[in-house]
Amino acid sequence: MLLRWNSLVSLGDSFTEGMDDPGPGDTYVGWADRLAGMIAQRAPEFRYANLAVRGKMLQEIIDDQVPLAISLKPDLVTFCGGGNDIMLPNSDPDALAEVYEVAVAELRATGCDVVIFTGFDTRSTPLLRSIRGKVAIYNTHLWSIAERYHCRMVDLWAMHPLHDRRAWSEDRLHLSPEGHQRVALKAAEVLGLVDDHAWNAPWPALEQTDWVTQRKADLKWAREHVVPWIGRTLRGESMGDGLAPKRPELLPVARCGDDSRVVNN
Repeated sequence: MLLRWNSLVSLGDSFTEGMDDPGPGDTYVGWADRLAGMIAQRAPEFRYANLAVRGKMLQEIIDDQVPLAISLKPDLVTFCGGGNDIMLPNSDPDALAEVYEVAVAELRATGCDVVIFTGFDTRSTPLLRSIRGKVAIYNTHLWSIAERYHCRMVDLWAMHPLHDRRAWSEDRLHLSPEGHQRVALKAAEVLGLVDDHAWNAPWPALEQTDWVTQRKADLKWAREHVVPWIGRTLRGESMGDGLAPKRPELLPVARCGDDSRVVNN
């Protein structure tokens, strides 16, 4: 099956950059790279760029990445942003959605297809449950934007397999390799590449931990991951400060036998 998409540009933050899905050296793979590999198997001339940088706020994504994406003239764009903003105490999901919509309008005006993503359901993550209402409001706006601008939607909120802790890395803020694979499969389904619902396959049975062990793990997580994140936020710092996109140009996806993989220089 040949596709009409010969080029993909992915925009966003750490979710789209691929943390914590380790690749060669100090790079990350992630769902976007995995999706690009799936498309490349069906589109011989396919090229792919990933402009996402960890820690970026929505306005930074729009200012730094959207103009570059437009200049690359891709057939397909994936756009996810706002998650880092939502976690801030005084964030306003209504205002964020207004900013997001302007960017979507600019992208769609170029004629490319756009895939957008809802936020995750945070009910299973300690300390992030408190922002669940804001995420839900933001998601409602995103669904409306998708309808108005005829975008394809990957509904992360409704992906029940992501409620399993094995879908997440140790920091509980970034997906594990298996979590990224699930999202890639869901995105592929949304694009019509597959129709087997593989993203929703049941997880193997997992032995339950006792309450004390789980609470100790929660405290360790808060100490090692949440507290440093709060510190960076208060200081106005970001994990992505000084980092360039891992794949700033539209490049072919390397082919190896029957597989396609993304090599990030």
